[in-house]
Amino acid sequence: MTAQNPIDNLQSLIRCPSVTPAEGGALTVLAAMLEPLGFTVSRITSSEPGTPDIENLYARIGSEGPHLMFAGHTDVVPVGNAADWTHPPFAAEIADGMLFGRGAVDMKGGIACFVAALARSIEQNGPPKGSISLLITGDEEGPAINGTIKLLEWAAAQGERWDACLVGEPTNPDQLGDMIKIGRRGSLSGTITVSGIQGHAAYPHLADNPVRGIIQLTQALMHPVFDHGTDNFQPSNLEVTTIDVGNPATNVIPAKAMARFNIRFNDTWTAESLQAEIIRRLDAAAADQYLRPGRAPFAYDIQWSERPSHVFLTRNNALIDSLSRSIEKVTGNTPKLSTTGGTSDARYIKDYCPVVEFGLVGQTMHMVDERVAVEDLETLTRIYTHFIHAWFADAIA
Repeated sequence: MTAQNPIDNLQSLIRCPSVTPAEGGALTVLAAMLEPLGFTVSRITSSEPGTPDIENLYARIGSEGPHLMFAGHTDVVPVGNAADWTHPPFAAEIADGMLFGRGAVDMKGGIACFVAALARSIEQNGPPKGSISLLITGDEEGPAINGTIKLLEWAAAQGERWDACLVGEPTNPDQLGDMIKIGRRGSLSGTITVSGIQGHAAYPHLADNPVRGIIQLTQALMHPVFDHGTDNFQPSNLEVTTIDVGNPATNVIPAKAMARFNIRFNDTWTAESLQAEIIRRLDAAAADQYLRPGRAPFAYDIQWSERPSHVFLTRNNALIDSLSRSIEKVTGNTPKLSTTGGTSDARYIKDYCPVVEFGLVGQTMHMVDERVAVEDLETLTRIYTHFIHAWFADAIA
């Protein structure tokens, strides 16, 4: 079966310019790999007012349990200036043992290896003693509105139920076998606006500078620390990502100041309890007069971004153990179980079944000259092949 070669699979996928929201032919290529293996493939286009339509793919082989899902995305981030690339970003060229191209590690490489592992497993052992599905979106790098969320809802409405999921995101910091992601911190973002009174910088008593207020509020958000971490998660961390007043003049006190922030939080908090703590801090800072002596507390407005990402931790031993054993057998490394990093679509999948993440080394993701070691593609395919066998053996036992 031609799909057994992860290098060929990845080159075919990279040559599809699937920059979010464009499908770029990647799902068509993937369907052509899966259908000869016996998968039933469904192409689902999801829509939402004000957002681009997104094409997604769901494929399944088998009709009985246990049911293992592999999840990922074929969309990629823009290439930036293509002239800065050593090799064209969609050419999938190989040089010095590296395969270059946008999406090589994030995350067409993981998909290519899992498909190769499936092809090898089916040739060696026949169809799985249960079911395997692939849930592949074209909207992970974009708004994430018409992708995994809606594809999961669609599949569940068709009666699909899953026992476990492996997401093929690049999880390893240095070499294959370093790390399995068994959970993710939550993510919450907001925008604070302080309104003042515009005026001349030489006559501050006739104005009210909102910059003083926004400084007090952002300081209150950044200090003191929210917590010191837990057994499974690092400390929660808030970053102020922008402060803007929209004022080009140096002698004008602005009328308004705005700040945006993002906090990655651990299981000390829920999104709701964290929002309450942030408002408590802001209210206290707004009443403090240390930058505005003799003035009344200033008013502020806060707008929360839609759909915060909730913290989660996977405690499914069968899933974690079978993947860990597979990594150790192929690489000799004992992977670290981690919850570090940003968010992924695992935050949606965790509402349907236990989920972990394991894929390629992520050092070049989103960079110019994104690339993967050809050797790593074969190694990851062997890990995935072993994992498929190990997981079904544990699930059926």
